[in-house]
Amino acid sequence: MGTNYYSVKRGVEELDGDAFWDLRDGEGDAILHIGKSSGGWCFSLHVIPERGINDLWDWFDLLLDPDRIIVDEYREVISFSEMFRKITQRGRSDDKSWTERMLQQNYAEPGPNNLVRHQIGHGCVKHGAGTWDCITGRFS
Repeated sequence: MGTNYYSVKRGVEELDGDAFWDLRDGEGDAILHIGKSSGGWCFSLHVIPERGINDLWDWFDLLLDPDRIIVDEYREVISFSEMFRKITQRGRSDDKSWTERMLQQNYAEPGPNNLVRHQIGHGCVKHGAGTWDCITGRFS
């Protein structure tokens, strides 16, 4: 379980229920999925190569765009600095102590700051320079 984050065009956040979320799967850019935060894991940064988004730095223009806001899946507004911290300043004070079997079953490997991260493949196209992994495809 984790929390998904989105970059949303201003005005769209005022739509009700399904009308809001239906835009997420549309062809436009009204709602773009930024990624998912899951406890103990590196941030799963959604990369969208067809939009030129291949790493965290490619998200900056969208995240700083004054015509857009950042919201979580509960539609709470998140500041740029808070979102940036959620992606880049992750860590655990204790070692998760995953066994080799647990890592293998979850397509994971040890990561920075006592986190685990996705193995390359299975949607992970690369590890970010910090506490994020670059993931393609659909998120749940």
